[in-house]
Amino acid sequence: MPAHDIRVLGPDDVAAMRAMLAMLGEAFDEVATFHDAPPGDDYLRRLLGSDTFIAVAALEGDAVVGGLAAYVLDKFEQARSEVYIYDLAVQQTHRRRGIATALIARLQQVARTRGAWVIFVQADHGDDPAIALYTKLGTREDVLHFDIAVQEGWPRFPNDSREGP
Repeated sequence: MPAHDIRVLGPDDVAAMRAMLAMLGEAFDEVATFHDAPPGDDYLRRLLGSDTFIAVAALEGDAVVGGLAAYVLDKFEQARSEVYIYDLAVQQTHRRRGIATALIARLQQVARTRGAWVIFVQADHGDDPAIALYTKLGTREDVLHFDIAVQEGWPRFPNDSREGP
């Protein structure tokens, strides 16, 4: 098994971030979401340099084979923060090699250096590999998730068969 370079992306890693976005789109079968309206280089540099966003990539040579995107959320009830794993995926051909666990381990290091209290993530019912991974690493809480529109109409997502308001 080849060694993977697990690294946190910074403002100078725009090309790696674009490769990670492409890999996430393929892994989630949402290529259009990740490809059709890509952010510009300045936006990505700003995002990758932000204190509130963390991108961790697994590289095999120059190829991104896994990626994790997380947000740091400052809390209001105490002076502490939490880290939310927003997206995590590993390329189909590289799964079951410990890459997702390594991505989370690297995120744990970053979260500690930033003084975060906890990392949290959600998994969809039926995504058994993700549920098994997160169960191995953390404590499960069963919650409900709701998408609330911010403007008139219903936000339409790929593979979303729900009716709008």
